[in-house]
Amino acid sequence: MKKKQSLAICTLSALLGIVLLAGCGKKESAEQQPSAPPPAAPTAAPIDPATAASVSGTVKFSGTAPKPAKIDMSQDSNCAGSNTAENLVVSGGNLENVFVYVKEGLGTRTFDVPKEPVTLTQTGCKYKPHVVGVMTGQTITIVNGDPTTHNIHPTPKDNREWNESQAPKAAPIEKTFAREEILLPVKCNQHPWMRMFVNVVKSPFYAVSGPDGKFEIKGLPPGDYTIAFVHEKLGEQDQKVTLAAKDAKTVEVTFKPGT
Repeated sequence: MKKKQSLAICTLSALLGIVLLAGCGKKESAEQQPSAPPPAAPTAAPIDPATAASVSGTVKFSGTAPKPAKIDMSQDSNCAGSNTAENLVVSGGNLENVFVYVKEGLGTRTFDVPKEPVTLTQTGCKYKPHVVGVMTGQTITIVNGDPTTHNIHPTPKDNREWNESQAPKAAPIEKTFAREEILLPVKCNQHPWMRMFVNVVKSPFYAVSGPDGKFEIKGLPPGDYTIAFVHEKLGEQDQKVTLAAKDAKTVEVTFKPGT
């Protein structure tokens, strides 16, 4: 009887040993397997310059343009700039400072971030330019050209907010924005009338209408696009455009008071 019990115990111990060895083998095997490589970052899609197209045109203002508002700069004697507001600038029926960009139609294309920075200058206690476009990740260089301290304060919805002072002749401030955002407001806490807008997009296909209302977007691949026209006071208008190879389309958009 004792011999049978000893035999059973030995058999059970052997079986447990086999199970443990099998488990260890699986664990070691799993640990030795190499982890999957991270997915490769998307590369910029090349555009054939031989087929590249363009869209250009003029942004108009219908009706009688309101007189530009006056700015009271008396709180700082170092502010010697023009005291005319830039939130609605109309000349000869042409509307300035409209941000124009390709809103839809580029699909999953990606684009290289420009190495050249976009420069934002503070002069005459105003931001120059008043409206600017920049790609996600592109550097914005902020320069103080005034004999007074400024306080640059973007107030974004989708990007990181920051607030930095910049003394006269101080080194330029360099910043980037990581996410798309249209009409991202920037103000100066020292001078409450100072205000401008940064437009952050993922492609290089954008423009800002000049004093003559004109804009041009070049280098587009052939395709169907939605072009957005955005103004800080008058809102947004969209236009559908179909571009064939080497096409050059002209678009005219008219904003009205109160739109």
